[in-house]
Amino acid sequence: MVASNGKGVQYRRVPPEGGWGLLVGTGMAMMFVVTLGSLPSFGLMFGDFLTDLGEETGAIALITSCFFSALSFAGLFTNTLMKKTSCRTVGLLGAASYIVGSLLTVFVRSTNELLVSFAIFQGAGFGLMIPVSYTTFNAYFVEKRVVMMSIAQTLIGLGTMFYPIFIQRTMAAYGFRGCLAVLAAVNSHTLLAMLVMHPVDWHMRRVPVPVAADQELAITECKEHPEEHRMRGQKLRGSRRASSIPGLGNWSGPVVVSDSTERDSQPATKWQILVDFLDLTLLKDPIYVNIVLGISFALYSDLAFFTLQPMYLFMMAFSKPDVSLIIAIGAGADLISRIFLAISSTFLNIKARYVYLAGALFTIVARFGFLCVFDFYGMAIVTAIMGFLRTWIHVPLPLVFSEYLPQERFPSGYGLFMFLQGNITFAIGPIIGYIRDVTGSYTISFHCLTLMMALCVIPWFLEICYYRLQRQARAGRAVRPDVGHLPVPVIRETKE
Repeated sequence: MVASNGKGVQYRRVPPEGGWGLLVGTGMAMMFVVTLGSLPSFGLMFGDFLTDLGEETGAIALITSCFFSALSFAGLFTNTLMKKTSCRTVGLLGAASYIVGSLLTVFVRSTNELLVSFAIFQGAGFGLMIPVSYTTFNAYFVEKRVVMMSIAQTLIGLGTMFYPIFIQRTMAAYGFRGCLAVLAAVNSHTLLAMLVMHPVDWHMRRVPVPVAADQELAITECKEHPEEHRMRGQKLRGSRRASSIPGLGNWSGPVVVSDSTERDSQPATKWQILVDFLDLTLLKDPIYVNIVLGISFALYSDLAFFTLQPMYLFMMAFSKPDVSLIIAIGAGADLISRIFLAISSTFLNIKARYVYLAGALFTIVARFGFLCVFDFYGMAIVTAIMGFLRTWIHVPLPLVFSEYLPQERFPSGYGLFMFLQGNITFAIGPIIGYIRDVTGSYTISFHCLTLMMALCVIPWFLEICYYRLQRQARAGRAVRPDVGHLPVPVIRETKE
């Protein structure tokens, strides 16, 4: 927006690129530390409690599946809530839901109560806070977005690295219920994190605009026909620019919340409203469907694996300090990998989907090594390798969609993915727990999770090879057309 201060000096308001934005970045990092930090340590916190109830693996699989389902559904409907109220209000609602769930968790006595408190209340609260955090952060930073996001990701990695050690020592000092009470107090910091998510209009800075440039812009707009000006604006909004992998953050929830406040005023049927809201026409695209299914299977495989890992280590007679240290080592390797991606993406231009595919493929190899080691040092090394590769599965996820989808369809396409991923996770989640309870073997459960990771690698690899061969075939026909279709030269005789 260009305005005048009454003295003939033109200025425009731009994002602060700092200032209050530093608190926004800190609040976003704080929110992710207290929410993401507890997920890999779920088995460490509730393992003994569920074992005493006789539930164990099946309950863990069901609760974590419901958690991510609630997260996905909440993230899907965040756009609708933001049209009815402010972004910050939605974040505060999410924080309130997360804190209520944390307090209820302190008093759980059964699996069903844990399902409601942890999976539904905390999962839905997390799903509301994620898009609010990313949207506010993106509004405050434009030129410095990649740098500031890299710093925030580093803070998140540091926090999640020490989180399992903190949980283990808190449980040793205060017991199971005392540890949950302390964690409820820690989780209440999400309220502070959402309170600092001020609208960017409150902190915009004014930048002088050269008069010549301002006049040139006005002349250009006057020369354009109104319809041409509107079409040019749509074209600019629909253009895509290259994004950096560390600039996109974590996998969880929509990175960009739709700012499409313009809606078709024509009446539509209820089915058409649902189709438009979820952008179901994307399901006709086989590449998009392949991307959604592959990422959904890979995400569930990764999250379920690291949730069951503490239970597996306890079964192998590892002590709680050793288990918490192994989890922390994996989180530390995750942090190193985030820094590695942040640095490498500045001078390497690799498609995010190839990074994701490589991470899934190498994870499959590392998991076979995981089942072949039984001592502390071997387990720590393999966990560090898997933690390093885990970043390649989570961080590039939104960019996989932004590379394939046009910018105007990214919010709806990503929201549809979250909806489908939540349903897929809810459907297949209890299966792994059932397999573990029936067979009594963690090894078989881990092999099933590895197979699900392969359901991402194999279809993606076949699709990439198929379309690459198809392009090469088209290019070959363009360079060397069929001789049988060449025009026959005509020789004309000339009379002397």
